[in-house]
Amino acid sequence: MTLIIRQMQENDIIFVQEIAKKSWHKTYEGIIPRNIQDRFLQAAYSYDRLKLRLDSSPFLVAIFEESVVGFANFSNVVNGVAELFAIYLLPETQGKGIGTALLQEGINMFPDLTSVIVCVEKENTIGMNFYQAKGFLKIEEFDDVFDGHILKTVKLGLTIE
Repeated sequence: MTLIIRQMQENDIIFVQEIAKKSWHKTYEGIIPRNIQDRFLQAAYSYDRLKLRLDSSPFLVAIFEESVVGFANFSNVVNGVAELFAIYLLPETQGKGIGTALLQEGINMFPDLTSVIVCVEKENTIGMNFYQAKGFLKIEEFDDVFDGHILKTVKLGLTIE
């Protein structure tokens, strides 16, 4: 098993787009209507938006057996806190430690980090289980209007020792 975690490069964008699409469709099936997912993916994962995210925030990719199979995008650290904007893997590569490696590498990038926060859709059981297994604790729950669809969102936090 060869796993490499590195900074995303511009030529990785096409792979990130495909991972986002496959992962979103699998993760949010029955939670977020497909047409809303597709509109979000077209906007948030457009080439221009991903290039901007690449240039302005820490964005990692996971390469497993020579293929890009996952990514993680963090905010920059502000007052010791970073937000994990996104972490997604191809569905068939979940459960192999790749998400854990992406999260850990992201944490290791920030020497002044004291905590990481992330917002997760409450019904996203795979995501909720992943974060809770890593020690994230619930900060709050709230309703979030997402393209006219109400999501039950949970904000989680991890304190970095």
